[in-house]
Amino acid sequence: MSDRGGRPQVWVQQVGTGMAFRVDTGDAPVAQVLWSTGGGWLACLSAPGGGPRHEVWLVRPDGSGLHQVAGFGTDAADNMRWLPGRSQLVVTENLTTALLIEPASGTRTVVGTGELITLLDFFDGTALLRMGPRGSRHVVERSLATGTDRFVAIGEQAVFGPDGIIMRSEVDELPRLVTTGRLLAASDRAEVESFALAPDGSRVAVLWNVWGGTSSIEVISLSDEGRETVPMPGLVAADLTWSADGRTLGFAAEKPGQPSGIWVYADGAVQPVSVAPAAPDAVEPTLEFYSAHDELGLSGWLFRPAGDGPFPTVLWFHGGPEDQERPRHGPLFQALVARGIAVFAPNVRGSSGFGRSFVNADNGRLRYAGIEDVRSSVRFLVFSGVADPARIGCMGRSYGGYLTLIALTWFPDLFRAGIDVCGMSDFATFYEHTEPWIAAAAVSKYGDPKTDAALLADLSPMTRIDDLRAPLMLIHGENDTNVPVIESAQVAAALSAREIPHRYLLFPDEGHQLLNQQSRADYLQETIDWLSKYLL
Repeated sequence: MSDRGGRPQVWVQQVGTGMAFRVDTGDAPVAQVLWSTGGGWLACLSAPGGGPRHEVWLVRPDGSGLHQVAGFGTDAADNMRWLPGRSQLVVTENLTTALLIEPASGTRTVVGTGELITLLDFFDGTALLRMGPRGSRHVVERSLATGTDRFVAIGEQAVFGPDGIIMRSEVDELPRLVTTGRLLAASDRAEVESFALAPDGSRVAVLWNVWGGTSSIEVISLSDEGRETVPMPGLVAADLTWSADGRTLGFAAEKPGQPSGIWVYADGAVQPVSVAPAAPDAVEPTLEFYSAHDELGLSGWLFRPAGDGPFPTVLWFHGGPEDQERPRHGPLFQALVARGIAVFAPNVRGSSGFGRSFVNADNGRLRYAGIEDVRSSVRFLVFSGVADPARIGCMGRSYGGYLTLIALTWFPDLFRAGIDVCGMSDFATFYEHTEPWIAAAAVSKYGDPKTDAALLADLSPMTRIDDLRAPLMLIHGENDTNVPVIESAQVAAALSAREIPHRYLLFPDEGHQLLNQQSRADYLQETIDWLSKYLL
């Protein structure tokens, strides 16, 4: 997947050469692409209008045979996976319908239904299903012949291996990799983030999230448990994938100043496939540790300008809230630091990468403590001499946008400006207008809109919108059905009525993420200009 043509599209490139050609999959941006076993088909997850209601299209690598197989109408398709050794595709629609798809004919076989389910794997009449809401997911083995479920373990990723089920287990504080009857990989300073089983079942590649947010990759033999450590060309890796013969491991890697590129590992060596040049003057962040109001340990990545502080400073809040701020490539952070603005990206409670207790530490009524982490982060920056207390701003996207609105309404004296990118402003309207499967999965994280209505109202930024005084820019994709545009529109209307300086940017043909290059370029420039105006 590459946006070299202006939007994310499918490209085929031979390893060892720079020759690449684009596979035409239509006008919609592509969110994911996967080779079938044997390479006869490409499964493409497309995003019409840039929105999160994905469709699945199949196409031959030469561009022929393009046809849609999932995500019709208002349905949203996700979690694609080709079954090893067979050209059959598994897909889940709306987190309610698990499908097995024959690529040539497009025949769809329902292998499971239910609320909040995802099909992980299928073999010999048995399906592996992930079930449950966010923060409380488990895996079951379902027999299609009898319709009965067998509980496997708490976790989110599992596949059928040569000797049983291989699974990322979340029973312990830090996720580990297990197979039937034995432990494959565990650490007291890193989480198993994901894994990929080789097509022949002989080896499994493990992606580790090392404490703080960097990555490492390990290849484990399932026969003798011999281990290889993959040399890392970047600080953060993703998207492990095996070649059909199981000899070569592909992955993406990036770091500040080095955009995400594709690499392959074989015979003990790492080789670049499609990698952009690294910026020679990129600022490397430092991992900072500090304490919350209740002495809980927090951390964050600090991008510091040259010279002596204190600096005008921006706090960036990641989404999720189960996402994690990691030392990835970020043009915005680099551009702000070049202008003399420090950037601090904290991992407040609720972030992943720090254990099961930490990621669940902001559920429901515990969210008040997560909000207080914002003030703790500001205190750390001021007391350590990084931030000028009179010139602090905040921004974030999705849940980070929500946290930005909370910060500006709960702690108005701390911030001089803010930018909310597709954040929730009122839980009542969010639950009413978001996709039903997103609402159902969010109850365990935020609260039930019926039984917890008073709590959700108190935690909604619109409840305290009268307290917002800082100039605010609002950014949203017009086709966002995850966090619908009403969340930004009602804030803009409220600020207009109160004559608070603000700007509302609505991007057409974009959804929950800005996928087109021009949209991202416009967003970058508008953001830099807004923060420079109020912090410099």
